[in-house]
Amino acid sequence: MVRAMAKTKQDILNRLADAGEEAFSRVAGSQTTTRLVEGMTGLRERMDEVQRKVRGLDALERRVTELEKQVAELQKPKPTRARSTARKTTSAPSRSTTRKKPSGPS
Repeated sequence: MVRAMAKTKQDILNRLADAGEEAFSRVAGSQTTTRLVEGMTGLRERMDEVQRKVRGLDALERRVTELEKQVAELQKPKPTRARSTARKTTSAPSRSTTRKKPSGPS
């Protein structure tokens, strides 16, 4: 009786294995499975591309931060120096307001 039960269990397991293999081969050969695998492969490629772009964002964020700091520095009002009224500097030589009379026979 124990042998009969063991044989019955073994037969059931063999039948399940055969059915599983048959089902697996049907699923593996279907067009739906092929499309699914192709879609997953394409998804992986797109994810790799997105990851490369995201890694590039870190460098761009650092550059933007540096540029924002530079712009902020340029926008700050520069301190003005108080001009001394005692000392006046000019860039062009001053001209005399009196005219010289032409020399020569008149």
